[in-house]
Amino acid sequence: MGGAGYLAASSALIAVFAENLAHPVKLFGVQALVAAMILVLCLVEARVAEQSDRRCDKVLAKFWHFWRHWYPHLFFLFCFEELGKLVHLVTPGWQDAKLISFDQWADGVNPSLWLERFRHPVLNEFMQFAYFSYFVFLLILGGIFYYRRDRESYWGVMTYSAVGYVFGYVISIFFPVQSPWFTFAGMWHGNLTGGPFTALINLIEKCGRVRGAAFPSQHVAGAVAALWGACGTGGGCSGYSFRVSSACAFQRLPKKPLCGGCPRGMVTGTLGYVIGRWVMWREGARPSKSSTSAPPPHFCT
Repeated sequence: MGGAGYLAASSALIAVFAENLAHPVKLFGVQALVAAMILVLCLVEARVAEQSDRRCDKVLAKFWHFWRHWYPHLFFLFCFEELGKLVHLVTPGWQDAKLISFDQWADGVNPSLWLERFRHPVLNEFMQFAYFSYFVFLLILGGIFYYRRDRESYWGVMTYSAVGYVFGYVISIFFPVQSPWFTFAGMWHGNLTGGPFTALINLIEKCGRVRGAAFPSQHVAGAVAALWGACGTGGGCSGYSFRVSSACAFQRLPKKPLCGGCPRGMVTGTLGYVIGRWVMWREGARPSKSSTSAPPPHFCT
């Protein structure tokens, strides 16, 4: 449902600001194709599930059942990569200067560059490991619920994640930020070095980096929404504590630019957290230790 709302909203924006795009008709076609594929997937899975009385039909039903539940992960990735085309749909210029000026005014230095002095392979690897948890958080949490056949919790997590992502995507369209990687290109003294997680993150960002979509943090918005979705449906919510603890520990390092600039440098994450949190409270979700029995929802995200 959140995904359908985003496709409708972004299509409407494309229609209104078509003159700012090089190929608006192509984008319309891609979005229509994606919407059609999701609709067909939902319809086919529902029909096959009703007719799965033979053994071969049951195997086919399991195939469609799997993709019916796991397609949101691919949809989120599609929307994120598409932002590279929509980032200047409404606002023609980058807004990084506003955030950089605020950091400079607040700290007297640029935290993104100042923090480079703490660069160390061990610290780099630890922080990249913590950052990597964002990429697998939804897969692991969804996989646990899917394995347990807890469809209510699974779709609660997916639906809340979709709504959290949608808010982040829309903000990115109206307030495009390209991120320090592009803004400060050539100003670093060297690349981060570390172990396997550092190398893995570098590979992921090299292959999937989008110029734009850096504000707010889609990782935080989606992870917090998924976490609270799990809590609200009784799925448990202890798995996220390590990520929060690692960020807090890093902020305890001394010096004003680090203690003051690091939280402001995490403003995208904070906004992402607010979005995810607002989604939960707006939908009436509350952390609980147990959930009441109810038939699993059959959403078409």
